[in-house]
Amino acid sequence: MKPGAASRQAVCRPIPPQAAWIPVFRPALPTAERLAPFLAIIDQTRQYSNYGGLVGRFAKRLSETLGLGADGVRPAVSGTLALLGAILASAGRASPDRPLALCPAHTFVATANAAEMAGYQPYFVDVDVNSWLFEPAMARNHPALDRVGLVLAVAPYGQGVEQAAWAAFSRDTGIPVVIDGAATFERLAAFPGELVGQVPVALSLHATKTFSTGEGGAVVCADRGLLDRATAALNFGFNGERISSMPGTNGKMSEYHAAVGLAALEAWPETQAAFDKAAYTYRRQAEAAGCGDRVVTAPRIASCYTLYHARDAVEAAAVENALHAARIEYRHWYGPGLHLEPAFRSAPRDELPNTEQLGRCLIGLPMAPDLSTQEIFRIVAALDAGLRGISGHDEEGNNG
Repeated sequence: MKPGAASRQAVCRPIPPQAAWIPVFRPALPTAERLAPFLAIIDQTRQYSNYGGLVGRFAKRLSETLGLGADGVRPAVSGTLALLGAILASAGRASPDRPLALCPAHTFVATANAAEMAGYQPYFVDVDVNSWLFEPAMARNHPALDRVGLVLAVAPYGQGVEQAAWAAFSRDTGIPVVIDGAATFERLAAFPGELVGQVPVALSLHATKTFSTGEGGAVVCADRGLLDRATAALNFGFNGERISSMPGTNGKMSEYHAAVGLAALEAWPETQAAFDKAAYTYRRQAEAAGCGDRVVTAPRIASCYTLYHARDAVEAAAVENALHAARIEYRHWYGPGLHLEPAFRSAPRDELPNTEQLGRCLIGLPMAPDLSTQEIFRIVAALDAGLRGISGHDEEGNNG
């Protein structure tokens, strides 16, 4: 009998036929009561955008929360525009002799969108099958390196991307690197010394992230000159006066989103505790069901994600069918790979076997700060039902 099978009787209670759907994510931003003091400030100052007082306060508080002192963060209107601002501040627009941006194919489409907005042609590269990362050593040996003007290092599902190796790559090659760290808020706060440095990190503060302003982003970096250029890039290229001195766009955060961010920072200890509880419950239930080695939660990834890592496409299909039958929403957060998106099918690329495997086999499960024990029990029961439907699963075990 496979490990965990003895406890399956408790895991596999039937799902009520009319059970409500469990959404893959259920955001919970600050309440109107928490927002009220900050909205009153906006009413009083009547400044709504263009780097108002609340945006300044939010940038300072966020920087301090990340252990960077008072000036290590520059807010943006979205994570995608934060990434664009970081690209323009570090690499500028693409040049004819270096038009390529190396970009992992296993990421959300916004990574490649931002490169295109800066004039780069995304060149899709594979990731390591175990870490899910595009590693600096892989970039150093890339055959197209002499035409590369930018490398986008992605932090998949909120994993941390260490600075040292990428900073060394950039020094040795002269090629700027920007880290798309969309969901890395928690990791940056926990390990600023390893994950924050001269290489800029673009955060997303979208409602699907653990820490959110509803919609928003931020550039995080220890290089104040780069941060100043990012600020200019996000304000039409204006740098202290109303003269456009560099490539730019309108990517400024509004006072209203800063108000949400300030209220969210006040509530962060509660939010973090709620996510931690949900992740712990997932791990405990998955271990009881015998699939604990396949359910991936924080701290490996950001708390806003829980993933099921199927062994192969057959197992993935069985799990997906069982989740759907149990009225549980799931999502392949990064899709099948950017090279298979219609907008990017003509882009140059390497062979991408790991991307294609991960695209099939990493299944996003429901997660929310208020996801209940009963809901997690139901989700894990559906996983178990799907695995039971695979012939020989119980005899073979669940270790691949």
